[in-house]
Amino acid sequence: MRRLTLLSLTLALLAGQALAEPLHGVAMHGTPALPADYKHFPYVNPDVKKGGRIAYGVVGTYDSLNPFNLKSIRTTARGMWDNIFGNLVYESLMVRSSDEPFTLYGLLAESVEWDENRTFIQFNLNPKAKWSDGQPVTPEDVMFSLEILRDKGRTPFSNRLKPVEKMEKIGEHGVRFTFNDKVDREFPLILAFATPILPKHAIDAATFDQSTLKVPVGSGPYTVKSLTPGQKIVYERDPNYWGKDVPAKVGFDNYDEISVEYFLQENTLFEAFKKGAIDVYLEGNPTHWSRAYDFPAASNGDVVKDVFKPELPTGMLGFVFNLRRPIFQNDGVREALSMAFDFEWANRNLFDGAYTRTESFWQNSKLSSVGHPADEKELAILGPAKDRVAPEILAGKSTLMTSDGSGGDRKILREVVETFKKAGYAIKNGKMMDALGKPLAFEIMTQNQDQEKVAVAYQRTLKMIGIDVSIRTVDDAQYQSRSGSFDYDVIMKSYPSSLSPGIEQVGRWGSDSKDRPGSFNFAGLGDADVDRAIEAMLNARTMDDFTAAVRAYDRLLLAGHYLVPLYHIGEQWVARWKHIEHPSATPLYGYQLPTWWDARAQK
Repeated sequence: MRRLTLLSLTLALLAGQALAEPLHGVAMHGTPALPADYKHFPYVNPDVKKGGRIAYGVVGTYDSLNPFNLKSIRTTARGMWDNIFGNLVYESLMVRSSDEPFTLYGLLAESVEWDENRTFIQFNLNPKAKWSDGQPVTPEDVMFSLEILRDKGRTPFSNRLKPVEKMEKIGEHGVRFTFNDKVDREFPLILAFATPILPKHAIDAATFDQSTLKVPVGSGPYTVKSLTPGQKIVYERDPNYWGKDVPAKVGFDNYDEISVEYFLQENTLFEAFKKGAIDVYLEGNPTHWSRAYDFPAASNGDVVKDVFKPELPTGMLGFVFNLRRPIFQNDGVREALSMAFDFEWANRNLFDGAYTRTESFWQNSKLSSVGHPADEKELAILGPAKDRVAPEILAGKSTLMTSDGSGGDRKILREVVETFKKAGYAIKNGKMMDALGKPLAFEIMTQNQDQEKVAVAYQRTLKMIGIDVSIRTVDDAQYQSRSGSFDYDVIMKSYPSSLSPGIEQVGRWGSDSKDRPGSFNFAGLGDADVDRAIEAMLNARTMDDFTAAVRAYDRLLLAGHYLVPLYHIGEQWVARWKHIEHPSATPLYGYQLPTWWDARAQK
């Protein structure tokens, strides 16, 4: 009987795989919003005439054209594999719609097959897919990409094959991945849209782990036209691009030429924008946004200031404590330090009152724990960990303190000192000291003047209670090197949030990434309860289960005081020269630069 049951289950599984229907798109939860015969995404202008050019500018430098290995993790030329300017050179099997929480549509793969339990996924490649040298994209390329990234790639690409039991070529154009027991329900989608596909015939496997300025072969809409290492790179649209008529690419890639110029400082970049050397400026400073656009081109309408309102969670910006440092392994110390930031003073004096305090990693969405008491599903996910979570956080209430805006609210400072006292610290001779008489002191590493002035405001408050904070602002190369090797006490970092958080959370807060060089686990967190909440989120089958898992996860992060929550603005600001235009529709995720165009080419 036992053998018969096992045989029946095996046959049922095989039958499920055999009967899987090719799909034009897949969603993390539910089904794709667009039908199989869709013509283009709803947020593009499909009638744009391609042509013209755009000049982008960034602060930093580059020394490599390979974004996939550890040595060039943060010094790769922008545009090769880029979530802002677009994946100009390399492509993935599927592409994400910016107008749905987490839905993918075909790109290199024209269709996909999977079963209800997501035990496998099969990508059916588009027979028209070609590399820039004219060679076809093959299943062998897909399998080679996963293998070379596993052997010589950086995280997270190096982990792509861990949940894969077997990958195999199916027919002439198909490649199937069968998963093992390490897989979660999100992974097939990560495999589909967040994994670059590389040309086996044009990659030297022996040197793949090295930085290189060799112009690569890709399948994307652009090729590298010219480059000046560290200073500028220019891309030109491939007139033979295979995918220009794929529905997910209609209305994208509208320029004949895209340049990215590098600047040492933000103010130098802005001056270049004012002169017209750069076409768009992505603004993030409210004071700068309100005061800096008084130059002639902005006054006469040649420069346009656009405000976009995405329907996204706020994410989290904060001073992140490096738990690899002994002083920050004390929960009470982190809690006291997180209480001490005087947001009201900083917002009024530094930012003209433009910001809102951030209270949750998923604020302004139903995924936030703030405003929602923990229900039975959440409590089941938290288990014994609920005892680590303050009652206020379990009740869905904000725990951030509101000051009187004076910069030295005595009531709040008294509470901060009391919290330090519970953590084993007291003020002696004007210094905050531990039981052994060691003063509490640390350094905040900042990247630019904007971060530095916020750090100075924080430093000012902490000095009032005897805490010695030093601030070190370093150049971009040193900042990237030190942040990648976790060489800092406190660092200012942003954690963007989506409506479909998933595997990226392992890289930010999971134990597996704690000691992995180049990971985004800047806090150095390794916590079994947090890992369990992430796992529940990744394996949720219904939206209710998913929402409960994200809220439980949000509560654990807030309760741990791993950072000092700062602030956010619910808008996106972009200034542009008026010859650069964009679609009228703004998708769920906000503006999409790859859908913009040069109006001069329309004449």
